Amino acid sequence: MPTSPSPAPAPPGRATAFLFGGRARRRWIHLVLGGALAVPYVLVGSVILGPLTGADDVLGDFYLQLGAFAVGLPIAAVTSLFPPTRPLESGAVRALCGVEAGALADGPARTRAERGRTALWFTLHLGLGGIVSGMSLALPPFAAALVVLPLVAPLWGSPLDLPGVLDHPWARVLCPVAGLAMLAALAACAAAAGALLARCAPALLGPTPEDRLAAAEARAADLAVRNRLARELHDSVGHALSAVTLQAGAARRVLDSDPEFVREALAAIEETTRRTVGELDAVLGVLRDGDAPGTAPAPTLATDLDGLLRRTRAAGQVVTATVGTDPAALPPLVSREAYRIVQEGLSNALRHAGEPVTLRITTTGGRLEITMENPLGAGPAARPGGGHGLRGVADRVRLLGGTARAGAAGGTWRLHVRLPVREHA
Repeated sequence: MPTSPSPAPAPPGRATAFLFGGRARRRWIHLVLGGALAVPYVLVGSVILGPLTGADDVLGDFYLQLGAFAVGLPIAAVTSLFPPTRPLESGAVRALCGVEAGALADGPARTRAERGRTALWFTLHLGLGGIVSGMSLALPPFAAALVVLPLVAPLWGSPLDLPGVLDHPWARVLCPVAGLAMLAALAACAAAAGALLARCAPALLGPTPEDRLAAAEARAADLAVRNRLARELHDSVGHALSAVTLQAGAARRVLDSDPEFVREALAAIEETTRRTVGELDAVLGVLRDGDAPGTAPAPTLATDLDGLLRRTRAAGQVVTATVGTDPAALPPLVSREAYRIVQEGLSNALRHAGEPVTLRITTTGGRLEITMENPLGAGPAARPGGGHGLRGVADRVRLLGGTARAGAAGGTWRLHVRLPVREHA
């Protein structure tokens, strides 16, 4: 009956790296730090244990030392409830244990469960660190003595109070082997303890579901800001470039025959570019925590609709606008987004459609209605790969809880948007 092959043993190189590699050495340092942190608690434990046992020197007895260590660990667990413990321990684990930064929490423990896990981690760190630190202090000198013992034969006859078994020749031969084995056992214990701490760190110091949700919300907010910035750049800069291109082209065609029109076109280009620089400054303010002093305010229907229509007409586009509501009465957010929607509709008309363009802005039933119509040309619906502006319009409308419809019917391209007129956060 065939049997499955046994797993191959680990290569010697991997075993050596596990015991003595850079990561193992850093984890050993982390354990020694834990042992150093445990020293004050051991001293407090010895003070408590001395009167209870009647011993004058608790630290002079090995078993009383273990008792003082056991008494000090619960005290360490209590002190780990202070807020700085988790951030400091997480920083040490990131630097020395090779644990990914995203697997550990940054802030202090807030809930009872988080504080309990932090206390358990701190106790585990100090407990294993104290044991490995004690072994690191005691074993290397003893192992070194065993290695050199066969080389000091004149001392065998001196009163060193050596164990009687060492009088045998075979024992002298095995002393270096035993010393090296002790050093290897110390390295293995330190590597195993470091690996155990690294494995437990994400579970005991890692973020809770609430922390992960908060991080996801922060990432979503950052993505929303980036998307808004992209929409603002597309609408403001894209419209300006379209208008300037058409104005410059129209001026070039009548450069010799109509100098007055050329002067008007150049003045419109200057106004458009100056206005766009101000809008670009306002758009970049989205990346800041707040608008910096001196930053131009974002354009709105109340303050900038007339200028937008004037610049569009200066580019040669015939626009008939009917405004049946007071833009100043609109909430600032609705007025701003409505301006961008009108701007995008006019930009599409400049780039793709025929003239004239009919624009109607009214308020009906608590909703702002924007309707834009123009003869069907090579509009965004007829251009493969186009329509990025319409997607931006749809995003703006969706964020405000409104509706948007765009499409061709009877040779006319029509954009119809409805936005709820209410204060938005």
